[in-house]
Parts: sequence; C-alpha cells; structure tokens
Amino acid sequence: MIYQGNAITVARSDDHIATLTFDLKDESVNKLSSAVVSELGEAVNALQAESGLKGLILASAKEAFIVGADITEFQGMFGKGGDFLSDMLDRVHTIFNAIEDLPFPTVTAINGLALGGGCEVLLTTDFRVMGEKAKIGLPETKLGIIPGWGGCVRLPRLIGADNAIEWISGGTENKADAALKTGAVDAVVPNSELDAAARDILERANTGELDYQARRDEKKGPLKLNAIEQMMAFETAKGYVKGVAGPHYPAPVEAIKVIQKGAGESRERAQQIEAAAFAKMAMTDVAYNLVGLFMNDQLVKKKAGKYEKQSQSVKQTAVLGAGIMGGGIAYQSASKGTPILMKDIKDEAIELGLKEARKLFSKQVERKKLTAEQMAEKLTNIRPTLSYGDFGNVDLVVEAVVENPKVKDAVLTEVEGLVSEDTILTSNTSTISINRLAQNLKRPENFCGMHFFNPVHRMPLVEVIRGEKTGDAAVAATVAYARAMGKTPIVVNDCPGFLVNRVLFPYFGGFSSLMEHGADFQHVDKVMEKFGWPMGPAYLLDVVGLDTAVHANEVMAEGFPDRMARDGKTAIQVMYDNERLGQKNDKGFYAYEEDKKGKPKKVTDEAAYALVKEVVKEHKEFSDEDIIARMMVPLCLETVRCLEDGIVDSPAEADMALIYGIGFPPFRGGALRYIDAMGVAEFVELAEGLAKELGPLYAPTDKLRQMAQNSERFYPANAQ
Repeated sequence: MIYQGNAITVARSDDHIATLTFDLKDESVNKLSSAVVSELGEAVNALQAESGLKGLILASAKEAFIVGADITEFQGMFGKGGDFLSDMLDRVHTIFNAIEDLPFPTVTAINGLALGGGCEVLLTTDFRVMGEKAKIGLPETKLGIIPGWGGCVRLPRLIGADNAIEWISGGTENKADAALKTGAVDAVVPNSELDAAARDILERANTGELDYQARRDEKKGPLKLNAIEQMMAFETAKGYVKGVAGPHYPAPVEAIKVIQKGAGESRERAQQIEAAAFAKMAMTDVAYNLVGLFMNDQLVKKKAGKYEKQSQSVKQTAVLGAGIMGGGIAYQSASKGTPILMKDIKDEAIELGLKEARKLFSKQVERKKLTAEQMAEKLTNIRPTLSYGDFGNVDLVVEAVVENPKVKDAVLTEVEGLVSEDTILTSNTSTISINRLAQNLKRPENFCGMHFFNPVHRMPLVEVIRGEKTGDAAVAATVAYARAMGKTPIVVNDCPGFLVNRVLFPYFGGFSSLMEHGADFQHVDKVMEKFGWPMGPAYLLDVVGLDTAVHANEVMAEGFPDRMARDGKTAIQVMYDNERLGQKNDKGFYAYEEDKKGKPKKVTDEAAYALVKEVVKEHKEFSDEDIIARMMVPLCLETVRCLEDGIVDSPAEADMALIYGIGFPPFRGGALRYIDAMGVAEFVELAEGLAKELGPLYAPTDKLRQMAQNSERFYPANAQ
C-alpha cells in the first residue's frame, strides 16, 4: 500500500501499476471536500516518492466516480473573500498539475457519474476509459460559478473550443457515446472491463505505441486556433449563450471569456485567468442564491426520501376525471412506469384525456426521446374506463374532477366505497380545504391533497397536503407516488390555497392595486419579467385563466378576509365579467393569435385597456422599483406567514415550492432568501411604509418585526 486515507487509497500491483481509488468512508458517493482534496495532495506526494512505477489508474469503489466538489462547503468558502478563494484554487491547481506531470502515463477508469470537480480530476490524466452508462460534465454554471479547478483550461485543449463551450456553458451531463465522439475519452467499455482497458492503455503507452507526452504537451500549451478562428469560435458563442442564459445568469458567458483569454496562454497562466474569474463569480449574489437553491433542493429530496422509505407499495393507481389535467396526470404516471386507470363518466372526456397523453408521448417521439414502439408500450400503462370495475386493486386514487366542493365530495365518497380499506385517496385541488373534503369520508386518515401544477408534464412541484385527520401512511404513499412520477413533492398543511396559491394571490393582489392606481399592465409585465419572472402578472393570469383566478381569489378572500378581500371590482373580475378568460378563449389582458407553431402568441388589445379603465380610482406615476415593491412585498410577507403558521416546515421548502410551483426567479433564491438579501430590517421598513398607504396585505407580522430588531435572518449568513 502506497497511501491509505479516509477517502483515498493508493495500491501498487505486481506489474508496477499504481491504482488510486476514491472511496469516501460513511458516504454513498465520492465528493471532493476540502479534506478529500488534502488527502489527494498527500496521495500524489506518495506517488512522486515511489520509484519504479509504470503507470497510474484513477478509479472509484462507489457506483459514481466523483459527483463533484462538496457543495455544502461552498457558501462558507465563498463568504471568505477573493484572497481565500485564490489560495484555495492555487492549492488545488498545484495538486492537479502534479498528477498531470507524473513521470509515467496515467489513465482514469470512469465507472459512473463524474461531474464538476470529479470531471476536472479525470481531465488531469493522459487517457480516459469510460463505462457505457457513465456520464461526465461540468455543471458549475448552473450554480452561478465556472469550473475553477482547470476545467476551462484542459477541456478546450482536449475536445476543441466549440465542444468545450457547449459543455461548460450548458452545464450538460454527457453520455459515453458523446464523450467518445468529441475525444473527451479514449474508449467506452462495459464497467466489468474498465480495469483491463485502463491497463491495456498504460501498456501501450509504455511501449511507445501511444504517445502520452504528446497528449500532455497539447493540454499544457496554448489552444491551436489562429486569431480568425478564435474570433469566430468565441464571439459567436458569447452572443448566442448570452441570449439563451439571459441577463441574470452571467456565469456561462464568463466561462467563454475565460477560455478565450486563456487560449493563447500556457497551462499556469490560463489557470490564473480561470481562478480570478472563479473568485469573481463565487462572490456574486447569483452564485450564493443558486448554491443555496441546490442545498434547499437536497433538503427537500432528503425529506421526501424519508417518507418514501415508510411508504406502502404504490403499483397501480387511478385518476378520476379525464380532461386535460387527468390526461396529463395519466401521461406522467404511465411515462414513468406506474400503470394508471383513467376514469370518467363520458366517452368524450376519456377521448380528450387519451388525446392529451398521446400528444405528449408523440412529442417525446419527435424529440427522439422515445421510439414509436416505446410510446406504444407506455400507452398501455393507461387503461381508460367508464366504470369502477377494477378499482379493488388500486393502491392510490387521484381525484381530478372540476374544482367544485360538492362535485369533489360526491366523487370521493363514491370511490371510497369501491376501493380497498388500504387504498389512499387524494384530491388534485388547488384551493379547496382538505379538511372540508374529508368531512364525509369514512377513512379520512387515508385521504390527503395531491396538487399538481399545470401543465403537469412540465411543472416539477406536487404539493402534498396533510389534513387534520390525514395519517402518516397516506402522506408517505402520496410522496412516494409523486417521486415515482419524477416530481418534487413538498408536504404542507391544510389552509385556503395551501402554500403556493396562498402566496401567489397576494402577488395578484399587488397587481390589482397597481391597476386601481392607473399603472399600465403591459409595463408591469415588462418590469416583472426584467426582475426575473418567466412571465408578468397579467400574462400569467391569462395563462392560468381568469375564471380560475376569480374562483381561487374568492376562496382566498373568504379564508383571509382582513388582507385578501377587496372593496369594489378588480381588473381580474372585470375581465371575467366580460367573458375574457385569457388563453382559454383567446382574450384576456391580451388577445391571442396562433404563431407558426400553432402556439398562442399575445398581442396588445385596446379593448382590454378600455375595460381596465373601469377600475382606476386615481392615476399615479410608478418607478420600476415601486412596481417591484408593490408586487413582491405581499408575496414575501405571505410566505413568512405560511412559515409562521406552520403550513410549511422550513424556509428551504417554502422557497423551493415557489421556484418549482410558480417560477419564482431561481437566481434570487426564493422569497425568504430575497428578504435576507434585502435585509430583514430594510424589508420591514419598506413593508410598513406601503402598509400605511395600502393596508393589511403589506403589513409585516409581529414576529418579522422582532426578527428585524434582533438582526435575524431566515438562512444563516455564509453557511450551509
């Protein structure tokens, strides 16, 4: 044994080949924490001191190779400033360069996922062999940073500038065939043959058949591009990537600039350029928030995983109501492999649901994600029915009929009498109280909410709503089913609107108030889109449907009359009264025409402006900052109230629900991170000023005022 650590061992075999194996103790995956990187440095020192070695294999004893750096350390490190980060990067470069400069050929055996720092490690060796199901990539730009351990330097020299720009700016995970095609790896073999393939390459390098020194020289020297080629590669890419990433995500373009600046330089100089840019990106709010988002996502997944372990088996499900929503739920279940019955009382509704599922599967075939045969096979997972004949074998039912408490109540009580005593019943309601729907059920402990967001196949969130009588088994099974469907479930407690709609409607309340004070709704949309929302509030209302919004608003006003009930008609109500339902009937705040792809395209409609004038009480001038404050403060305050009321367990779950459920701008980290970024005291001051003019919707809670006085935050500063 050459070296033995907590995460790394280096052993020498009889043929004088050393194998450095990553196997982090007490962890399911390998990650490069600062402690593991220190061990890697010690292991490399031991290799340098060993005489007579003929080669090195980097390998992993776990299912994944290395999933990346230890992201839980990031916020703490980033908060220590530029000098600390420069020193850290310099230490890592010294270790990685030492691997690259070892006096014998080196090869990595990539047995599984190798991302971020894990990918940067394998770029240091002369050769790479890859398992057939492994993936490699540099996803750092998704965290608001750039590869900082040599990825921006080595990858372009290995696979060319164009390919490297695509991999790094897109943050893609690349399969073995794509990696082989670009030259990122030298061979793809079954995992069982990785060690033999690695040894074969080392043998050929030692006999001179493969020139490993030439490989090194290429990686350590300047990029082989002349000035015109450089301009073509980099300037075009910067323009395109900037357009795709948008103004709020600077890292993808920064990565291209780093590759460009380092193109004519040697390894060490190019690494210095990379390190400086990494430190600059790491200290941005975007990186802080996106890393925080990753941590929140991990927490949400961990909680869901705990529920899943306690869950009874969910092998057969059913959806009641076969409209667009029911068809979407059936598609999602079938596509992920859980058979589902789709029940309705009308043939035409069944046909509509099947048409929706077929349409979504056909799109997968068009995109070459599925073959026609696979589509046909997956469609057999959906069984349409007009009767309850097979419901005796169903493990979980999703009720997705119209958003009417009487209809839902009738359907739920009927199906409860036809399923087994262990079957879990769920309601895909967006606003109706789960406690109310449970009143007439004989087994309320087996009932909870399962709120999908529209369109089901796109929106990642499922709210799992626990009523007063809901049992743990019902929650666990519903969470497990949502996960099996590829969704992110977040468990919340019952209240009007649950979490996401309860938070969204004060945002619409802010919009209604702006309309009453003479704001231009198209300008409000532009301001909020510039702020980072995928669509502004007027456009969002058109997409949601003005009828849906009016109904949900009535539920919210009844539940929270002090702040959500409004005097007089709102612009939303006026649109509804004039049968302008949004995209459902091609007219709302905007009019809608079909574009070339047959999708609705919004256009200005003077009739909508004329209607909005009916609700204007006074005309005021609003700056962009005013509009943002009047829209965001009520949304953030309601998120705070949901946390204080115990509707949601943690800031992490609250923020993730808003990002996954209503498209809250990810680079801002969520409503509670947004308050932290502004400063709780500053936010309270802003809210109090607005509350004097606009009333209780803008009034901070007593607890939030207390937090402001005590300089508290929702998330620890510069911490995990």
